[in-house]
Amino acid sequence: MATSTANSVFVSRIRGLPVLDAAADQVGRVRDVVVQRRAEGRAPRVKGLVVELFARRRIFIPMERVRSVDPSQVVISGVVNTRRFERRDTETLVIDDLFDLVVLRADHHGSAVIFDVAMRLVRSREWELSEIALRDQPSTRPFGVQRFGRPGHVVIVDWHEVALFADAQVRSTDQLIAQMEDMKPADIARELHDMSPERRAEVASALDDSKLADALEELPDDEQVQLISELDTERAADILEEMDPDDAADLIAELSPDMAEVLLDRMEPDEAKDVRRLLNYAEFTAGGMMTPEPVILAPDATVADALAMVRDAELTPALACMVYVCRPPMETPTGRYVGGVHIQRLLREPPSTLISGLIDSELEPLQDTANLHAVSRYFATYNLVNAPVVDGQHRLIGAVTVDDVLDHVLPPDWRGTQLDALSSQAESGQSEARSAVAGGVRRG
Repeated sequence: MATSTANSVFVSRIRGLPVLDAAADQVGRVRDVVVQRRAEGRAPRVKGLVVELFARRRIFIPMERVRSVDPSQVVISGVVNTRRFERRDTETLVIDDLFDLVVLRADHHGSAVIFDVAMRLVRSREWELSEIALRDQPSTRPFGVQRFGRPGHVVIVDWHEVALFADAQVRSTDQLIAQMEDMKPADIARELHDMSPERRAEVASALDDSKLADALEELPDDEQVQLISELDTERAADILEEMDPDDAADLIAELSPDMAEVLLDRMEPDEAKDVRRLLNYAEFTAGGMMTPEPVILAPDATVADALAMVRDAELTPALACMVYVCRPPMETPTGRYVGGVHIQRLLREPPSTLISGLIDSELEPLQDTANLHAVSRYFATYNLVNAPVVDGQHRLIGAVTVDDVLDHVLPPDWRGTQLDALSSQAESGQSEARSAVAGGVRRG
């Protein structure tokens, strides 16, 4: 077993560790680590863990859910999806696929056996491969042949010093998925928009749930419906859970009633409850446009508490710009709505100040039945990017963001038109680049 460096964790050291949820209850044990190649020579990304439950059922837990990894345990957050793990074509299992694999050294020092593989945390909950522990291996062995021989000298090298994937014939889908790793959702949506339906379905099947969900939100309605309809029921439900509830509700509303009900039944109960609640409202009302997950705090919360919540990387900038003060319960629909506090005000006050004393008294909430015209006028009047929505009992039930309003104000086909324009710009840029190269044009 290799020794972990200061910034790396070797996979052999976490194999078999107990996996605990936020309540410190054991979910299962680490069985393997899933990685995916990236383009342009970047280190392969660690997608998640294969965890074996007590019933020997193996499930997948994304690295975004992993809160901490230490020598005795792995701690995760969020709801565990117990769907059986199925490896995709673009994924590699570190233990099953790489351990004891004979590989070529990039420094031309012959072949070696992979003894262990290390991963490192590069930013909040994002991991990548960092180092590989190699055991000496005579170069006479055919490349790619596994061998379980007696251990030799072990050396730890950087991941790029090993021709890890050199023997594999890279398929075009694999290359595209690798390129999409660092793309923004709108750019992935543009790529999907330009594909044939068959090609789009193939690429969608290989994308991460979270990436596909983000990209799906940027596609025109008809392409969203077509794509989600082509996925198997379990995967489609997983994608809908990853989407913002208001976007998921808009998509489900476009499906046939029978299919919509099947997908809602397959979703996690808490996720489905939010979507069902949004479906009760007409599309062009505040209730139909809102997200049910704004930032909510109790009256005795402090500025420090509020700032800690809006630092959440999963919050959109629009949702993070306002916090709402409510009586318990603190999830929508809340107790009685007290008021809202702007993030600029939070930044100007001492951390120990109670947020209940910073409420914007001039900001009246929107009623859930307010129509699009009233909502648009409200945003223009108060210069807001985020507005509270209450029901008839003055409970906070959600928040409308400015992008939700724009989605409904713009023409129905605006997403397709925008994606077509972006594609034209990209093609024009490529054409100009080719012309410049052909004509020998260079810029200093």
